[in-house]
Amino acid sequence: MDVKSWTQPVVIDVAAIQTLDLKALNRWMERPLTDLLSDGGGLELQYNWPRDADDPRELSECPEPRLWALRADAVHPWLPLVLERSGGSLIQHVAMVVPHDFSPNEGIRFDPQALEIWITHRFMLLDHLGQHLPQSQRGNLLQMAATIGYEVDAAFWTLLDQR
Repeated sequence: MDVKSWTQPVVIDVAAIQTLDLKALNRWMERPLTDLLSDGGGLELQYNWPRDADDPRELSECPEPRLWALRADAVHPWLPLVLERSGGSLIQHVAMVVPHDFSPNEGIRFDPQALEIWITHRFMLLDHLGQHLPQSQRGNLLQMAATIGYEVDAAFWTLLDQR
């Protein structure tokens, strides 16, 4: 596949959302995991979910796209590590799977406990997965957490390393 195809957004259309079809991710997820993770965050998801002009909800507040994102997160637990960070794909994905409030002035405000539980679970899962890869993913995990405004205490890794 050419370089351009890796920089184009992956479009999640209405039919995919309504049927929880993850095929739009196939060209990314069929790549070897080591390649996906070494390339870093580059996957941009674009949801084509229609909303009325007077619908005040953010996309992450719509149950149908949220359910699609939850399924994608469950089937591809490393998805947050490969999502594009600077344009908002990672933040949007986390908003789909973690309870939050939205304020027009402050933007997304994640429920602190829910975010901590999600990050902790994700770190444990992906750190374990990383043990089977040629290089640690801890730096990538820390960057992911920083993107969503979460700091990880270094003692966390010490605790994991004791197992």
